[in-house]
Amino acid sequence: MKFSKFLLILAIAIFGFSTVNVQAQSFADTQNVSRQTIEKKVFKELMKLPYYGVFDSLKFKVDGNTVTLYGKVTQPITRRNAERSVKDINGVASVVNNIEVLPLSGFDDSIRYRTLRTISNEGGSLYRYFLGANPSVRIIVDHGNVTLEGYVANRGDYNLMNILANGVPGVFSVQNNLIIERDNAR
Repeated sequence: MKFSKFLLILAIAIFGFSTVNVQAQSFADTQNVSRQTIEKKVFKELMKLPYYGVFDSLKFKVDGNTVTLYGKVTQPITRRNAERSVKDINGVASVVNNIEVLPLSGFDDSIRYRTLRTISNEGGSLYRYFLGANPSVRIIVDHGNVTLEGYVANRGDYNLMNILANGVPGVFSVQNNLIIERDNAR
């Protein structure tokens, strides 16, 4: 009888100390999450957004425990989902949502699809930049002005995308913000 009471008290004490220890660790984790860890988690959450596509561009900046979101998206739900998913990340205290929702426009939609089709079909192997769930190149169209965002492998692909996008009927201007990976490797 005494032995069973002793085991019961010992089990309660061990359980009590383990829960206090777990709570202390989880509190410490929220205070000491590194900027790099938050950046990785924010990037991962943004890439998992269901309506984030080739015609959207999201960027972010981490300053302490505040995340600032910015970029341009075609649907308001993408803006809301981005803020919600980032808010739940461990170590993030506040989110500043500066994401711009592009205006609904049949004209811009037709330019988006014609630009994608032109670059994919007439650009030789440029279609590879638009494959997969997270394409490396994004096409942003705002009032007939096209912006190319993302990464390409070499200067030739950079120039060819610029030329093809400028040749799409209805495009007023093209801003090429593509980053060349080989130039960054040097």
